Amino acid sequence: MVVRTARRLRQESGGVGPELSPTLTAALATIDRCGPLTPSALAEAERIQRPTATRIVARLEQHGLVSRASDPDDGRVSLVEITREGRALMKRIRSRKNEYLAKRLRTLTPQERETLTAAAELLERLLEDPAATASQKAAAVPR
Repeated sequence: MVVRTARRLRQESGGVGPELSPTLTAALATIDRCGPLTPSALAEAERIQRPTATRIVARLEQHGLVSRASDPDDGRVSLVEITREGRALMKRIRSRKNEYLAKRLRTLTPQERETLTAAAELLERLLEDPAATASQKAAAVPR
């Protein structure tokens, strides 16, 4: 069900810019959310190999959606940042998905929306990284 929902949202967001694969779109979203970041950090966030991240960055750069610059702290390292065009594309993609979801949610009863909210919270908990959650909780404890 989750896979079908993700596929449908990808289908609904089509036609708003260059045709990007789901992998490229996911990487662009990560760069938008977490950037600027190194290709290694992108690989870790996307759970892909470093060479794959480098190829993805090159493709996104060809489309003008990201740019690379030297890290001011270490000139041997490059930082990847979303461009104005990339940010505009992500905004269009998210708007299209949000419009589709809002339209579908309006067909649900209030009880069904409450059930969906509870299910979303459970799914979010399932997706949390236990190690990250533990370190976040430890960091939040006042010393």
